Amino acid sequence: MSANEVLHAGLNLGATDPKTHAEAGSAIFGFWVFLMTDAVLFALLFANYGVLLSGTAGGPGPAAEFKLSSAFIETLLLLTSSFTFGLASLAMKHGSQPRLLQVWLPTTLLLGAGFLGMELHDFATMLSDGATPSRSGFLSAFFALVSTHGLHVFAGCVWIIVMMVQIAVFGTDARVKINVLRLGLFWHFLDIIWVAIFSVVYLQGLIR
Repeated sequence: MSANEVLHAGLNLGATDPKTHAEAGSAIFGFWVFLMTDAVLFALLFANYGVLLSGTAGGPGPAAEFKLSSAFIETLLLLTSSFTFGLASLAMKHGSQPRLLQVWLPTTLLLGAGFLGMELHDFATMLSDGATPSRSGFLSAFFALVSTHGLHVFAGCVWIIVMMVQIAVFGTDARVKINVLRLGLFWHFLDIIWVAIFSVVYLQGLIR
């Protein structure tokens, strides 16, 4: 494998579009730097949650408020969306059936929207129970971490819509392909963060 084939981690376009693959090197590297700064943000939020986990101030704790079944379905939705985005990326790479790209991207969007809808329902249920961010340190840390991830997913959904419009207008030119590569890294990063949230926040919270 040559050096040009390992310019960036992610979907390798070298075999199907060498020109775009060469252009993607610096662009994807810059986006990796952004993701690392975002990872630091989430690391701080996880640390904050860990410190404040026991600070319920006599209010509801994780076992009283968390719904494992709902969180599990949300996890399945987000992981499935990662799979469908992977199919969209492969459709873009090989280009033999360009319409598939416009099938899998909306599917990913619907799965992401379903995740957000369920998460908002969970938040509404907690708020109606009096489990508000101002109730305790634990709840403020929980909402800060989980809602920040939710805002990222919302931003990803908006980005998918933008990409669908760009593909419809410009087709899959080099600029669009690089943007899809960036979006793929962002979307899969959010899946990894959610798996960490599901494991550290929901699973551990329910066995305390």
